[in-house]
Amino acid sequence: VDSYDVTVEEDLGEIQLIKIEKRKYWYQDDWYLKYMTVKTPVGDYLEFPCYRWITDEKEIVLRDGRAKLPRDDKTQILKQHRRKELETRQKTYRWKEWHPGFPLSIDAHSHSDLPRDIQFDNEKGVDFILNYSKAMENLYVNRFMHMFQSSWSDFADFERIFVRISNTISEYVMQHWKEDFMFGYQFLNGCNPVLIRRCTEIPKKLPVTMDMVECSLERNLTLEEEVKQGNVFIVDYELLDGVDANKTDPCTIQYLAAPICLLYKNLENKIVPIAIQLGQKPGPDNPIFLPSDATYDWLLAKIWVRSSDFHIHQTVTHLLRTHLVSEVFSIAMFRQLPAVHPLFKLLVPHMRFTIAINTKAREQLICECGLFDKANATGGGGHVQMVQKAMKDLTYSSLCFPEEIKAKGMDSKEDVPYYYYRDDGIKVWEAIKSFAEDVIHIYYESDEVVCEDVELQAFVKDIYVYGMRGVKASGFPKMIRTREKLAEYLTVIIFTASAQHAAVNFGQYDWCSWIPNAPPTMRRPPPTEKGTVTIEQIVESLPDRGRSCWHLGAVWALSQFQDNELFLGMYPDEHFVEKPVKEAMAKFRKNLDEIVNAITERNKNKKLPYYYLSPDRIPNSVAV
Repeated sequence: VDSYDVTVEEDLGEIQLIKIEKRKYWYQDDWYLKYMTVKTPVGDYLEFPCYRWITDEKEIVLRDGRAKLPRDDKTQILKQHRRKELETRQKTYRWKEWHPGFPLSIDAHSHSDLPRDIQFDNEKGVDFILNYSKAMENLYVNRFMHMFQSSWSDFADFERIFVRISNTISEYVMQHWKEDFMFGYQFLNGCNPVLIRRCTEIPKKLPVTMDMVECSLERNLTLEEEVKQGNVFIVDYELLDGVDANKTDPCTIQYLAAPICLLYKNLENKIVPIAIQLGQKPGPDNPIFLPSDATYDWLLAKIWVRSSDFHIHQTVTHLLRTHLVSEVFSIAMFRQLPAVHPLFKLLVPHMRFTIAINTKAREQLICECGLFDKANATGGGGHVQMVQKAMKDLTYSSLCFPEEIKAKGMDSKEDVPYYYYRDDGIKVWEAIKSFAEDVIHIYYESDEVVCEDVELQAFVKDIYVYGMRGVKASGFPKMIRTREKLAEYLTVIIFTASAQHAAVNFGQYDWCSWIPNAPPTMRRPPPTEKGTVTIEQIVESLPDRGRSCWHLGAVWALSQFQDNELFLGMYPDEHFVEKPVKEAMAKFRKNLDEIVNAITERNKNKKLPYYYLSPDRIPNSVAV
């Protein structure tokens, strides 16, 4: 890192723009320019932020760092600069359909095709094949890596690839995974805490009777009364119904199920399972499994639910609802908001490396014959079908955290006390919203100014038309008319890229490294009758040694923070230069610090601490 001083003798008058040119040497010498500071003859300082790569014999024209809306530009030269920047960006950042029905993504075949400004600094650091192999080496499991088709001998045998790190969640999971309380707890605070909802009536497709569950209910009420009182919850994996299982390995037939799981809040306020049906259509070959059944019948039913949960988590909760959605926001931002726009300056730290990581994933991970096919029952095309089906539930309101929690009937702390994902998520959502409001009030003095901002409206429209494919039912706005709505919209973007992704990504090793707790595939079909399940049958259903190791490498690699990770509220690149915004940032960081302290205090002496939404563990953007 160098800094250079350039002295100019003559008087240049008022500086509107600065042009930087780079001459080409014999070899490629891309130059990353952070910023320029101009000291005027009268002693004023002007900041010109850049934070971009200058490649080949290109030139870059910079404006000073004060954020400006389109209406603020009065001179032709500034209007033209603004328009030209967007024209260039729109040619560089093009939309493309990766699969029919998906949100559109960037038009690039590989990471190296991307604009230099959004590439990773070090491509090796995000090479999935390299990282997974490295992870397997670090976890000492590479000796089993090629043992596909070879079953483990029993549950204890899984310990041969399980890295025991004492006093961690992963170790606690290994010790308690068979227990009903542990099974129920994960719906609230595991790495997929987004599916559980309050059950308002038992669905017809799950013909549970009072006789079946009587011994699980603790309040001397009928099942109907328990439902009315709000003590019954449901998780339905209907989305998996009809999805094709992975057929890429002819030697291993793999299976999927679409279970329905009924849960109950007991007198200790713990959520426990009381009935599991492994298919969507009731019938004699689709029994309802109960805690009162034979031990292995009940255990295998729960394992099937955990495996189904893993599939929905990876493909819908994680890939679609954080990665692909954030990429949409990112592309629209580059296409429609120039660098001088206050909303570009606000959002750009939360878009860091998102297009790059997704491009890399399409190149190596979720492509045909990619790493995803190796160990997952939804590989080989099932994951594509799942995203296509899940698009109908990808609504604007479902990305508004408090609204989504409320829609599921999970908002009452009194009724559901140990839902830390909800409690911490609301706090972080409020902190982000307050920050967004502060910034909006600096630049938009009224709702009218919001309506008039043509660049903002083009950004919102791009997201609706290309990201959400113009689907009215998505509820995504086509335009924004008020400061209040704009604050919510920006909160959705920042929260999804930071907090939501952190909540569903960084717990993967904790909750999924003990393979029987999150099997990425099943090698036997779901049981169709009771009383026949043996321990041997369960072990033969679980992933073989080779797939177990690939899975372990994946969840380890995905749970690691980047080198030099930037966490929520850390903005080392000074895109904003104005004092009021710096003060808003300081206030934001103070609010986040208070949340960190509250979470740390709550987690003290907890065997199962919940820390995924602690702001000091939430990266600014989707970058892993």
